[in-house]
Amino acid sequence: MTAVAGTTDLDQFVRTGDRYPTRVSNTPAFIDRAEPTVWGDRSSTGMCGAQELDAHERDGFVQVPRLLTPDEVAGYQAELDRLANDPAVRADQRCVIEKSSEEVRSIFEVHRISEAIGRLVRDERMLSRARQILGSDVYVHQSRINYKPGLGGGGFYWHSDFETWHAEDGMPGPRAVSCSISLTDNHPFNGCLMIMPGSHRTFVSCVGETPEDNHLSSLKEQEIGTPDPDSISKLAERHGIAMMTGDAGGATFFDSNCMHGSGDNITPYPRSNIFLVFNSVENTCVEPFSAPKPRPAHVGSRDFTPVR
Repeated sequence: MTAVAGTTDLDQFVRTGDRYPTRVSNTPAFIDRAEPTVWGDRSSTGMCGAQELDAHERDGFVQVPRLLTPDEVAGYQAELDRLANDPAVRADQRCVIEKSSEEVRSIFEVHRISEAIGRLVRDERMLSRARQILGSDVYVHQSRINYKPGLGGGGFYWHSDFETWHAEDGMPGPRAVSCSISLTDNHPFNGCLMIMPGSHRTFVSCVGETPEDNHLSSLKEQEIGTPDPDSISKLAERHGIAMMTGDAGGATFFDSNCMHGSGDNITPYPRSNIFLVFNSVENTCVEPFSAPKPRPAHVGSRDFTPVR
């Protein structure tokens, strides 16, 4: 455990069973990851090849070009447009509207709202890879679609998803994998996903306390649970920054503890994606580690039924 600035001592939380204490100290800290990145047996059959598993273990992510066919991309893009323009969906608590406009930013638990995306969750192209990486059956911890329209789509500041899922959802360890499926071409200039390769091996303990119902504001713009500038700078110096660019239909599978983010989209070229989070059934959520109560189930599921 390394203090980023000054000194800190989080050992008391480690001794009580929390390997990754966060939001409990006024000083940020780096905590080395103890768990594997690839949990599955390398000899097991599945959609992931040896090179993909090696990349995921080394970098914390792997890109899969052309995961979806052009016809599938067109179908899912039409589904996203339909959902964004459905008054009932826009009025649902699972729909998040941009702070600066009336544009839809995200729709959560979308695999339960959309039959098409519900089928995608069970697709072996997703499910097989998630099982290989996590070494077990999996369930959907979170699903959503993200819209980043041209000329105004807001970004996502640097963060580790696991930090939030641990602090606010009660996810014990970083044994979860996210799959971001692009439905538009991702360019370096239209707010593409950025990841620090290798950052999944370091947990950044953040400062501050979790307010009541923090998700109501954090889903629009996250503040609590984001690393301090010095921590971000040190990780960037250590690991660099990779941009997840590519054609529509490609996907990025990345570890739950990867430091990642995306910038605002000030270009005319929109960016949208389907975002699926698979968690191991051996890593099911307990009570939050640093929040008054769990977030709503549509943000962090409490249904641990394996996906079949």
